[in-house]
Amino acid sequence: MHEADMRTDRPAPAGHVVVIGGGIAGLAAAHRLLADGVRVTLLEAGPRLGGKLFAGELAGLRVDLGAESVLARRPEALELARAVGLGDALQPPATATAHLWTRGELRPMPRGHVMGVPGDLGPLAASGVLSAEGLARIGAEAALAPAEIGEDVAVGEYVAARLGHEVVDRLVEPLLGGVYAGNAYRISMRAAVPQLFEAARTHASLGEGVRELQRRAAAAAQAGPVFSGIDGGIGRLPLAVAEACRAAGARLLTDTPARELARTATGWRVVAGTPEGAELIEADGVVLATPAGVTARLLDGLAPAAAAELRGVEYASMALVTMAFRRCDLPAAITEGGASGFLVPPVDGRTIKASTFSSNKWAWSGADPELFLLRTSVGRHGDEGDLGRSDEELVDVSRADLGQAVGLAAAARPVASTVTRWDGGLPQYPVGHLDRVARIRAAVAALPGLAVCGALYDGVGIPACIASAGKAADVVIATLGTGGAPLAPTTDQHTGQ
Repeated sequence: MHEADMRTDRPAPAGHVVVIGGGIAGLAAAHRLLADGVRVTLLEAGPRLGGKLFAGELAGLRVDLGAESVLARRPEALELARAVGLGDALQPPATATAHLWTRGELRPMPRGHVMGVPGDLGPLAASGVLSAEGLARIGAEAALAPAEIGEDVAVGEYVAARLGHEVVDRLVEPLLGGVYAGNAYRISMRAAVPQLFEAARTHASLGEGVRELQRRAAAAAQAGPVFSGIDGGIGRLPLAVAEACRAAGARLLTDTPARELARTATGWRVVAGTPEGAELIEADGVVLATPAGVTARLLDGLAPAAAAELRGVEYASMALVTMAFRRCDLPAAITEGGASGFLVPPVDGRTIKASTFSSNKWAWSGADPELFLLRTSVGRHGDEGDLGRSDEELVDVSRADLGQAVGLAAAARPVASTVTRWDGGLPQYPVGHLDRVARIRAAVAALPGLAVCGALYDGVGIPACIASAGKAADVVIATLGTGGAPLAPTTDQHTGQ
């Protein structure tokens, strides 16, 4: 469905919904509401739409300055891209050959694992990622009694107990940290890797569960690539969704924070903008697609229990250092062999946590054959001290680490660089996170016409955010009634009961 096809046969919009937050979740919620004939106003506090999906240019080359791919095994992101006219621009990575920089060398990422948890020791042994002792510890799991996993457990804690700390420190940490910018010893297995959690619950050994998951993955592989990008960058997706929403009649406002949210006799009132230029917006429903702190502030007087839970959500900050080099200045380890980049286990004590060789990974990024794009990431939850460095310092430490990892010459300097800082960018999913989310949603459900969505609820990936947005939109649509019937106020505006 392209933007011109968006429910053009529908009657006049039934009701008005305000979406607060202009990241991909807020935009997806707006798109879903418009498709059902609802009038939409979207408020974004910042100067642009898209949140952590952010396309830009460096040295005249298109580049993603935020998220760069979507999980293609889930349908939501691909379906949305096709709906807004980007179907022909979808393309998988040109290479998926990744490495680990660990134990002093760049080593091939071993195959045969699920988020770093191995099911096949052969590729792992050949990679040199683990020591002989680490490999022996994995093999010893067969002699362990089955473990009771309970209602939830930290990924690192459980895997270390079954397979040893080395596999967590050198495989699970860099892979899981690449998604959450978090600590594997704190991240909830049930929330972050639910398929692994279920496998651990239903198999006598973790290795057996992983091998079963691999058999399923092999069958799914016939359906297509694991990941997908967009020609020109994933950052094109929110812009296309925004354009489709405008074409369908939505009002999208940037630099317009939501300052207050209140119930009225007929629905909702949002106070938006600055004190000097405040606007009162009446609505039949509201979708909050905002980070935990903003959501908590808006819900303080309406759902204090939800606000208290939201204030307990922790976030990780990180920075992306994107650089354009002359191709001739780079070592063969980067430009030849088709490597997509490498991950760095925190246990190795490096500054950078990963590097992506963008000009290898994405065919569309090679518009200038003389230049080569790559990027590094710095910072994760509990390890954010380096983020206090200046942009120039982050470029320099990235170059220094690349020198040790792949032989980048000390004299090689980028022709252009930019640092994108994502302060409080990724919500953390500790043990018990799903129970926290359930309590938030239960408290919000006491306020008809209100719903929440975004990265802190159902997953940090783009498809998960879009699915969360669809769920929130459907909750609000269900309260509008035919013709946008007004909502009855709750009995106590201050408690939300």
